[in-house]
Amino acid sequence: MRIGILSDTHGTLPEQVFTFFERCDEIWHAGDIGPGVLDRLRSFKPTVAVFGNMDAWDLRYQLSETQLFCREGFKVVMTHIGGYPDHYERRIRPLLLSEKPDIFVAGHSHILRVMYDKTYNLLHINPGAAGRQGFHQVSTLVRLTLDDKPKDLEICEFDKFPIE
Repeated sequence: MRIGILSDTHGTLPEQVFTFFERCDEIWHAGDIGPGVLDRLRSFKPTVAVFGNMDAWDLRYQLSETQLFCREGFKVVMTHIGGYPDHYERRIRPLLLSEKPDIFVAGHSHILRVMYDKTYNLLHINPGAAGRQGFHQVSTLVRLTLDDKPKDLEICEFDKFPIE
């Protein structure tokens, strides 16, 4: 199963999402989605999403702050504000201890970060930011395959403000 992972679109859905995720089976969005983005993603591919701190009440009503789900035998925890290894948010640490996920996805920081956490025995993924809002200079997307292990992880980087 191929998974496309993104975060922090803030109402902008760049064309790179559709090309880079074309062969993905599912998309995971780690929050700060913005208006119109979720419907477009869901019409493109099955999409799992959480709301972010900047999302309006209509998205907060539809989505959860945290998702716990399984794909291809891997337990996944996804939230928007979650931190990263050795710097997890206070509310996330007990969840990681009790659920013991294989993969933890968080957004919010606009900083692409993929690292293995030996303490919690999980793969941490922050896909960075795919939208235009924020301090990041380069927008990013993550794609990976779930097989006997997460593998073939790829990054797509593109200009935040494309020349038109």
